[in-house]
Amino acid sequence: MIELKYLNVCLVEPSIVQAQFIKQELTQLGVTRIEVVGSGADALARIAAGPQLDVLLSALYLPDMTGTELVYQLRTGEVQNDLGFILISSETKPHVLDPVRQAGSLAILPKPFTRNQLQVALNNALSYLNADVERDDFDALHVEDLKVLLVDDSGTARRHVRSILEKLGFEHFTEAVNGREAIALLGESLFDLVVTDYNMPDVDGRELTSYIRQHSAQSMVPVLMVSSEKNEERLAAVHEAGVSAICDKPFDTTSVKQMLAQMLSN
Repeated sequence: MIELKYLNVCLVEPSIVQAQFIKQELTQLGVTRIEVVGSGADALARIAAGPQLDVLLSALYLPDMTGTELVYQLRTGEVQNDLGFILISSETKPHVLDPVRQAGSLAILPKPFTRNQLQVALNNALSYLNADVERDDFDALHVEDLKVLLVDDSGTARRHVRSILEKLGFEHFTEAVNGREAIALLGESLFDLVVTDYNMPDVDGRELTSYIRQHSAQSMVPVLMVSSEKNEERLAAVHEAGVSAICDKPFDTTSVKQMLAQMLSN
């Protein structure tokens, strides 16, 4: 099991002053293995060269690319594409941050951030990294035998969610790029769990959930929605459609594990 003092962190920050501050905050929380690079290219080169990292902390605006571009290159690469990623940015616009959430960021920290906010982000990273050795809630559920339908129009998002579910012990996955494709698959095969995004073209997550509950032969299958949607009216409509649980992007691995344990036990 990885602890904070053994966490291998790479900080991507072009500002020497900012990098020094963040490094000090990490050290105060017990992180001792910290490397600093100043660009996205340097970060990707470090990942490719090894040794293996545990977490990449990155600013949004880098000299050669954005943090968003960095995490997408990471997720679509061949080396450590499931590496834990935390964004640090003063940006608050949803259209800027949503792509980072879609790519599977473990946390998005404001700039400046408090030590407590950094602690929460690191705890989530540890939860993600240790998910494969902290599976007590799942031992009796035999999740390795369960069939999961994973629905998201973003291939990057699907890969990230799948990597977390694999850490929790799930082994059997079928993927769909939207609700319409998922509906067709539900007519062909039986599933034990559906994990879906909300915002998708053609048939979205709410419409998919509604179809499952009202028209599918698998109306009782648990449906977990993973979404960055913040509109309360839309979320209320999703609950009304019959979703089993909703989890935010970026999400806390511990919370997801607890939700799944409760859903599958019921």
